[in-house]
Amino acid sequence: MLKGKLKLPDKAKRAFPDRLGSLVAGFEDKEEENRGSDLVFESGEELETIQPNGYGSGGESENDQDDEDYDEKVDRESDLRVRPKPEREGPGSVSVLAAIAADDKRSDLEYELSQPEINLEKLQRIASSGLPDGGGLRATAWKLLLGYLPPSRDLWEKELIENRLKYAKLKEELLVSPSQLTRKKVGLSYCDHPADGVVAGPLKRHEISEEDHPLSLGKASVWHQYFQHTEIAEQIDRDLQRTHPDLKFFSGDSSFSRKHRESMRSILLLFAKLNPVIRYVQGMNEVLAPIYYVFSTDTNEQNAGNAEADSFSCFVRLLSDSVDHFCEQLDNSAVGILSTLSRLSELLKANDEELWRHLEFTTKVKPQYYAFRWITLLLTQEFNFQSIMRIWDSLLSSPYGVQL
Repeated sequence: MLKGKLKLPDKAKRAFPDRLGSLVAGFEDKEEENRGSDLVFESGEELETIQPNGYGSGGESENDQDDEDYDEKVDRESDLRVRPKPEREGPGSVSVLAAIAADDKRSDLEYELSQPEINLEKLQRIASSGLPDGGGLRATAWKLLLGYLPPSRDLWEKELIENRLKYAKLKEELLVSPSQLTRKKVGLSYCDHPADGVVAGPLKRHEISEEDHPLSLGKASVWHQYFQHTEIAEQIDRDLQRTHPDLKFFSGDSSFSRKHRESMRSILLLFAKLNPVIRYVQGMNEVLAPIYYVFSTDTNEQNAGNAEADSFSCFVRLLSDSVDHFCEQLDNSAVGILSTLSRLSELLKANDEELWRHLEFTTKVKPQYYAFRWITLLLTQEFNFQSIMRIWDSLLSSPYGVQL
């Protein structure tokens, strides 16, 4: 009936709601009847236009038609006439406003990240209410909020190269088995061969020091240190198998998921070796997961390819603010987990005394029974993964750190 086509402007395409609501004539009447069948318009989809007098753009005015045809057209016109906007805005209007606000936030963030000198206070304000998904914006913002990238854009490339090289060197020194390290030092063969390939007399084996012998029990032995972390590595492997099992990014037997688990394993094992007092504690895999996921899905291929190195540095920075919570010897100290739980209880009392009294006196549930995991794992086991990233936007934006 209506042959004319109208392309939606780019701004409208981004902001157009899933449910058109009161914005298009005739859809409000069916909103209550068709709750389950939302009308979704993909980007670039065309809408039929309504020309003046109720006709499509291809319609012709025929003055010689009889009264019956004329009445039929008048009826069509009344059906297509735009109704007055209701006083109360429908859900479609709310969706439009939310989409416009999100688009404005993305523009603000893109502008801020494009500046030669990043204003960290402004970035924190933007992140506190949530960062937009996609485009690698969250990855860059998190690196800045965690102090991995300096505010000056001119220094980014230098800092990234240095940190990535440092991580590669640490992996080579601490994660490569002693036998592999020895092969790199003396070549692929353990036997001396003359340059001409002719062997005269018995073969000579390379001298193996006591520290390099696999059966050495000395504390200085590289093999003793290597085997000492075998149990930790096995625990990490078990925990990584349970990390977000509902997401194919982390779980499954595909080469894709195995690659991600191997990278996370290297990060956690390297952290354990560099921190012998704390080593690895169950749950650290959950704290690492959001960081590694965000960096691995960066739209910048170079950054995504170096997600492991960048994730390690940011993971260390994140835990530096709460590492004392993982140390059992510090539980009763001023920096331990019990002190943090006590501060949480005080905050709850100041902000919601009724709830605090209910927990403290009626049910007698202490903070360590409901908040221990919240604090140590930064709420990573309490919500779905998309919500976790949104919550972390606010946590990382705090100028006082992620902890209380």
